[in-house]
Amino acid sequence: MKLESRKVTVTKSSESIYATLEQLSSYEGLMPESIEKFEIDNNSFIFGLKGMPEIRLVLKDKTPYSKIILGAASSKMPFTLELIINEISIDSSEVQVYFNGEFNPMISMMIKKPLTKFIETLVDNIEKL
Repeated sequence: MKLESRKVTVTKSSESIYATLEQLSSYEGLMPESIEKFEIDNNSFIFGLKGMPEIRLVLKDKTPYSKIILGAASSKMPFTLELIINEISIDSSEVQVYFNGEFNPMISMMIKKPLTKFIETLVDNIEKL
Protein backbone atom coordinates (compact mmCIF):
# COMPACT_ATOMS: atom_id res chain seq x y z
CA MET A 1 0.00 0.00 0.00
CA LYS A 2 1.33 3.39 -0.97
CA LEU A 3 -0.03 6.70 0.30
CA GLU A 4 1.27 10.21 -0.09
CA SER A 5 0.42 13.44 1.64
CA ARG A 6 -0.12 16.76 -0.01
CA LYS A 7 2.96 18.95 -0.35
CA VAL A 8 3.21 21.67 2.26
CA THR A 9 5.36 24.79 2.19
CA VAL A 10 7.26 25.68 5.34
CA THR A 11 8.88 29.08 5.80
CA LYS A 12 12.20 27.59 6.90
CA SER A 13 15.30 26.43 5.10
CA SER A 14 15.61 22.76 4.20
CA GLU A 15 18.52 22.57 6.65
CA SER A 16 16.36 23.88 9.49
CA ILE A 17 13.45 21.53 8.74
CA TYR A 18 15.81 18.59 8.39
CA ALA A 19 17.43 19.42 11.75
CA THR A 20 14.01 19.43 13.39
CA LEU A 21 12.75 16.24 11.74
CA GLU A 22 15.89 14.22 12.42
CA GLN A 23 15.36 14.84 16.15
CA LEU A 24 12.95 12.08 17.16
CA SER A 25 11.67 14.15 20.09
CA SER A 26 10.16 16.56 17.52
CA TYR A 27 7.62 13.95 16.45
CA GLU A 28 5.71 14.21 19.72
CA GLY A 29 4.58 17.69 18.67
CA LEU A 30 3.64 16.47 15.18
CA MET A 31 1.33 13.72 16.40
CA PRO A 32 -2.48 13.96 16.33
CA GLU A 33 -4.26 15.29 19.41
CA SER A 34 -5.43 11.74 20.20
CA ILE A 35 -1.91 10.71 21.24
CA GLU A 36 -1.89 8.74 24.48
CA LYS A 37 1.76 7.62 24.63
CA PHE A 38 5.09 8.86 23.32
CA GLU A 39 8.45 7.47 24.45
CA ILE A 40 11.90 7.91 22.88
CA ASP A 41 15.03 5.77 23.10
CA ASN A 42 18.31 5.83 21.14
CA ASN A 43 17.14 5.78 17.52
CA SER A 44 13.43 5.06 17.81
CA PHE A 45 10.20 6.16 19.42
CA ILE A 46 6.97 4.46 20.44
CA PHE A 47 3.67 6.22 20.06
CA GLY A 48 0.12 5.21 20.80
CA LEU A 49 -3.01 6.88 19.52
CA LYS A 50 -6.41 6.43 21.11
CA GLY A 51 -8.01 3.20 19.88
CA MET A 52 -4.90 2.08 17.96
CA PRO A 53 -2.07 -0.32 18.84
CA GLU A 54 1.27 1.19 19.85
CA ILE A 55 3.82 1.54 17.07
CA ARG A 56 7.61 1.79 17.32
CA LEU A 57 9.29 3.76 14.55
CA VAL A 58 13.02 3.47 13.96
CA LEU A 59 15.18 6.01 12.15
CA LYS A 60 16.17 3.88 9.14
CA ASP A 61 17.97 6.31 6.85
CA LYS A 62 18.59 10.00 6.28
CA THR A 63 20.05 12.15 3.56
CA PRO A 64 21.07 15.58 4.86
CA TYR A 65 18.56 18.32 4.14
CA SER A 66 16.38 16.24 1.78
CA LYS A 67 15.14 12.92 3.19
CA ILE A 68 14.36 11.10 6.45
CA ILE A 69 13.05 7.54 6.50
CA LEU A 70 11.32 6.08 9.54
CA GLY A 71 10.38 2.42 9.55
CA ALA A 72 8.27 0.14 11.70
CA ALA A 73 10.36 -1.86 14.16
CA SER A 74 7.94 -4.79 13.96
CA SER A 75 8.04 -7.19 11.04
CA LYS A 76 4.35 -7.98 11.62
CA MET A 77 3.32 -4.76 9.91
CA PRO A 78 6.28 -3.65 7.78
CA PHE A 79 6.09 -0.07 6.56
CA THR A 80 8.12 3.09 6.13
CA LEU A 81 7.37 6.78 6.38
CA GLU A 82 9.53 8.81 4.04
CA LEU A 83 9.74 12.55 4.63
CA ILE A 84 10.99 14.40 1.56
CA ILE A 85 12.25 17.97 1.88
CA ASN A 86 12.78 20.15 -1.20
CA GLU A 87 14.31 23.57 -0.83
CA ILE A 88 12.36 26.27 -2.66
CA SER A 89 14.48 29.22 -1.54
CA ILE A 90 16.86 30.14 1.28
CA ASP A 91 13.99 30.46 3.76
CA SER A 92 11.30 28.27 2.23
CA SER A 93 10.96 24.53 1.69
CA GLU A 94 8.41 22.00 0.57
CA VAL A 95 7.74 18.81 2.57
CA GLN A 96 5.81 15.70 1.57
CA VAL A 97 5.27 12.42 3.46
CA TYR A 98 5.10 9.04 1.72
CA PHE A 99 3.83 5.86 3.36
CA ASN A 100 4.88 2.48 1.95
CA GLY A 101 3.56 -0.68 3.59
CA GLU A 102 3.21 -4.34 2.81
CA PHE A 103 -0.21 -5.44 4.01
CA ASN A 104 -2.75 -7.95 2.82
CA PRO A 105 -5.78 -6.46 1.01
CA MET A 106 -8.10 -6.86 4.02
CA ILE A 107 -5.75 -5.01 6.39
CA SER A 108 -5.13 -2.36 3.72
CA MET A 109 -8.84 -1.67 3.44
CA MET A 110 -9.19 -1.36 7.22
CA ILE A 111 -6.24 0.97 7.80
CA LYS A 112 -6.24 3.15 4.67
CA LYS A 113 -8.58 5.84 6.00
CA PRO A 114 -7.02 6.23 9.49
CA LEU A 115 -3.51 6.11 7.98
CA THR A 116 -4.36 8.78 5.44
CA LYS A 117 -5.72 10.96 8.24
CA PHE A 118 -2.59 10.34 10.32
CA ILE A 119 -0.26 11.30 7.45
CA GLU A 120 -2.26 14.44 6.71
CA THR A 121 -2.09 15.43 10.39
CA LEU A 122 1.69 14.99 10.29
CA VAL A 123 2.10 17.30 7.30
CA ASP A 124 -0.42 19.79 8.71
CA ASN A 125 1.74 20.01 11.83
CA ILE A 126 4.99 20.13 9.83
CA GLU A 127 3.52 23.07 7.93
CA LYS A 128 3.18 24.93 11.26
CA LEU A 129 6.87 24.49 12.17
